[in-house]
Amino acid sequence: MNPDFQIQLDRTARLSLTEQIRESIGRAIESGLLASGTRLPSWQDLAAQLVVARGTVQAAYERLFDAQMIETFGAGGTRVAPRPYVAAKQPTAPRLGTFMRAYEEMNAGPAIFQLGVPAFGGLPEKLFSRARSCNLLKTGYLSSLLYPDPRGELEQRKEIAGNLSITRNFHCHPEQVFITSGFSSGLGLTLRVLGLDGKKVWMEEPGFRVTRKGLELARLNVVPIPVDADGINVDYGIEKAPDAALAVLTPGQQAPLGSTLSLRRRLQVLEWAAASGAWVIEDDYLGELQLQGRPAPAMASLGEGKRVIHIGSFSKTVSPALRLGFVVVPSELANAFSEVAATLAPAPSPVVQLATARFMHDGHYIRRVRRLKRLYTAQRDGLCEQLRMRDAQWVNAGLAVLLRLPDGAPDEQIVREAMTMNMAPSPLSVWFADRAWMLPGLLLGVATAPEQYVAESCRRLFEIIDRYCC
Repeated sequence: MNPDFQIQLDRTARLSLTEQIRESIGRAIESGLLASGTRLPSWQDLAAQLVVARGTVQAAYERLFDAQMIETFGAGGTRVAPRPYVAAKQPTAPRLGTFMRAYEEMNAGPAIFQLGVPAFGGLPEKLFSRARSCNLLKTGYLSSLLYPDPRGELEQRKEIAGNLSITRNFHCHPEQVFITSGFSSGLGLTLRVLGLDGKKVWMEEPGFRVTRKGLELARLNVVPIPVDADGINVDYGIEKAPDAALAVLTPGQQAPLGSTLSLRRRLQVLEWAAASGAWVIEDDYLGELQLQGRPAPAMASLGEGKRVIHIGSFSKTVSPALRLGFVVVPSELANAFSEVAATLAPAPSPVVQLATARFMHDGHYIRRVRRLKRLYTAQRDGLCEQLRMRDAQWVNAGLAVLLRLPDGAPDEQIVREAMTMNMAPSPLSVWFADRAWMLPGLLLGVATAPEQYVAESCRRLFEIIDRYCC
């Protein structure tokens, strides 16, 4: 018989052993696993193998014979009856679409120049573990029989509200804070609450393709709005889509170009939103982890934040593995967010929240951010020195350095080859929705560019670039 064929019996099941044997053999025959002519064990031998009474197997064989699925030939044994050919069904893995293949490439690593992840040193695990165990013992959370607050643990929401007031000049109440599983989760929660299906949305051009895909999946009509040295071009947005119901911005440092949205344009966006009844999502992906000067105040701190929904996360400052983020909403939306959180999008594990809250309360979070800023600044300066030595053109862009490439340079091909050498820069071209505006370039993450490796990595990277661009 086919070695892949096995009969598994469940002696606790309501279905009789005879019927379980009959079904197992019948399914194997119908699927083609047991081909026509295959000889089956005698009912005495099969009974011995399965440790069941011989009459149990004999009865199963008789039912299969009655169904014309097997034949008996006396001394020739029992065989599978002739049947139409059926190829054995092999489960096939679903093929990933274009977006998910690109998403996997974007998150491959860790590797030199990779975006979106902290330094290779990672989370201070001992401190975090201590905060977690201490808080769980103190609160007795593990012995609780109550459902946690779907908005998030109060301790965590208090710490986030306090941190925002100090670092981002954004004063809010814990009741306005909702804990999520990261930025994407916060975006999904927000879009579900707002219910803007079919409406237009301003999206920075270039902009984060995960955000763009999320907006498309939420059935919004994305309108690309160009970005310059002062951030998103609000005049262009008002001219092309004055009736948009939403604008998604990275005002702190635009991703991927690195410009900060000027005060004049911030006020212009808020005036437009107030006049048209539109909403603004502030993607504060860097938070206070800005390397040049003091972080710009959160956009939600202006105009009492009545039209701004602020989304942040701990992915860059602590670790993306935490899957922890937050949304801060205007007071009038707090009830709607509470209802959706309670029924469709509750906060992630309280264990992680309570540990993070303790980590923040004890001052470890602020110290970690300061240390990372010093480290990233030094690594960025080292990377820029290597680029300067090669007469390259670049600009600082948040936690990345944007390396300009000649027009027409195949930045995606350059990245694919670089990935075979443990380097993972991001091609600038994939951040554009409109091919007419597309520019080639490489975004080199500075968090994952340790000084001891950067010289050799740059040498190998420019060898690849020279092959494609010279």
